[in-house]
Amino acid sequence: MADTSYIGRFAPSPTGPLHAGSLVAAMASYLDAKAHGGQWLIRIEDIDEARTVSGAAESILQCLAAFGMRWDGEVVWQSRRKALYQAAFERLGKHAYPCGCSRREIADSRVGVASDGAAVYPGTCRNGLAAGKTARAFRLRVPDASAPDECIAFDDRWGGSVTQHLASEVGDFVLKRADGFWAYQLAVVVDDAAQGVTHVVRGADLLDSTARQIYLQRLLKLPTPHYLHVPVVINANGEKLSKQTGAQALAPAQPHTALIAAAQFLGLPIRRMESVDDFWRQAIAGWADRFSIPA
Repeated sequence: MADTSYIGRFAPSPTGPLHAGSLVAAMASYLDAKAHGGQWLIRIEDIDEARTVSGAAESILQCLAAFGMRWDGEVVWQSRRKALYQAAFERLGKHAYPCGCSRREIADSRVGVASDGAAVYPGTCRNGLAAGKTARAFRLRVPDASAPDECIAFDDRWGGSVTQHLASEVGDFVLKRADGFWAYQLAVVVDDAAQGVTHVVRGADLLDSTARQIYLQRLLKLPTPHYLHVPVVINANGEKLSKQTGAQALAPAQPHTALIAAAQFLGLPIRRMESVDDFWRQAIAGWADRFSIPA
């Protein structure tokens, strides 16, 4: 049964072409949307303009189309939505504050390390900038460890129950960076709400960000989507496959091998593939069966 209220999305960062790791994330989000009979949107997350590679977004879109992944509506570009992020930032009011700390200072005085490897911010500028300091970035004040809303719990459709303590595991996190760009955490929350996204399907490397995003959603009085984080593809050294770790670009003219490999990584049994359309029929049915999605 089609769920016309379902809205999913794939939101690649245009730092390079589509590769096997990003294809897995794209495929999972596409399959979940199609198995539900919902919409699948594309958002280009180019808010970090310093890392954006010219032509990468167009290359990603061409590859998705060649692989038979058809999106709904217009493609959204984060770099064109800065006014929305500014408006959301202003709505946060006293929950946001300026921070004058350098990365070195944070590393030297950190109180712990988050699961994603980042330093837990020690709260140095929480009560105002020290004499002689100027604002470098803006941070969101998370609840104190004793506050009832400090612990964020949610159900991940792949991994099950997840709990994160914001004060001890994250600390006050960045909303606007020292280089002037809006941070991922704020931009993704604003965009998901603005686009009406009901289901977020993405790589497990972003699982650690989810509690921060849920907290922001609550502060901004925005709905919280359902989340599903799929395992990430790793290379021979156990590193997440990415452009930085030697991921090779996919060939749009040869989709068969890449599609089957991504489906197998997701645990989907694909029989002999007659065509790209035949692949998607099998994969969508397999995904629906795995997650008990009614036909």
